Amino acid sequence: MTALTDWENFYVIVGSCAGALIGLQFVVITLVADKNLATSEATHGALATPTIVHFSVVLLLSALVSAPWHAFYVPAVLWTVIGVCGIAYIAAVGRRLRIQKEYKPIPEDWLFHVILPFVAYLLLAISAWATLNHAAEGLFGVAAVALMLLFTGIHDAWDSIVYLVTEK
Repeated sequence: MTALTDWENFYVIVGSCAGALIGLQFVVITLVADKNLATSEATHGALATPTIVHFSVVLLLSALVSAPWHAFYVPAVLWTVIGVCGIAYIAAVGRRLRIQKEYKPIPEDWLFHVILPFVAYLLLAISAWATLNHAAEGLFGVAAVALMLLFTGIHDAWDSIVYLVTEK
């Protein structure tokens, strides 16, 4: 399908970035693991794990767009499933952020850990179905989601590292 072929370079770049950032997150976690930074599972679930999830979703979106689909129906269904699961996941992240006790979230944390990812996953579900009737607009929506999640993940990773280094 030529509409998806036109996006190949974009998703090679974005997917490669997401994969590299996943690897860097593992390196950082390994490096700080021996520092005895006691953080709870709730704090990890609210602050660290979503970053890996967002990068992984960007990598998955890149793979799905790069697959040799013959019609938009199957990727649209997959993007919708990812969007709905992402919305449910962000609800869980918001709950974890609220109940964890080690870190007091500021408005910026709510924006980058809950609001922007929620908007991204909602936009993914909407864009998925838009591709069926308006392929160009829908594909731009999916690309916007990939970038939103990539930049949100970068912000969150940086924020977490700064917190660990300065506060702990």
